[in-house]
Amino acid sequence: MAINIKKCTLEDIHKLQEISYETFNETFKHQNSPENMMNYLEKAFNLKQLEKELSNISSQFFFVYFKDEIAGYLKVNTGDAQSEEMGNESLEVERIYIKSSFQKHGLGRYLLNNAIEITRAQNKKNIWLGVWEKNENAVAFYKKLGFVQTGSHSFYMGDEEQIDLIMIKTLI
Repeated sequence: MAINIKKCTLEDIHKLQEISYETFNETFKHQNSPENMMNYLEKAFNLKQLEKELSNISSQFFFVYFKDEIAGYLKVNTGDAQSEEMGNESLEVERIYIKSSFQKHGLGRYLLNNAIEITRAQNKKNIWLGVWEKNENAVAFYKKLGFVQTGSHSFYMGDEEQIDLIMIKTLI
């Protein structure tokens, strides 16, 4: 299979913004109001915010390519870049998105395996993520890969509070 991964740099910021908008919108537009979606997209994926995140040494972005086309991306965080205090022995998968037209090709698993490799290479004990409780396919996917729900936290989509499940996998 022609799958490749490439670490993003500041030079990739416009491609990152484009795929961030596209994949987040595809994933969540059917379950949220257009106003809340627009509010979130403009806040989370504006160029200034993405530049700040790309410049943070505790965060890394990666594009996944399928047959030489960007099919999705991954964002991982360590240290104080994590969205929850999980300590220095943990790595967070903050974002993992695949374009709908590229789903069912194993790309999500490929990106998650890369995140696990990064976790191990950095001698971290745990890999964790937050997943919307209503995203049943994603919750089932992470459970199948050995992630266990250990808690939850609030996520705001515009003015609406939603619940993300905290799921952790301990690496030994």
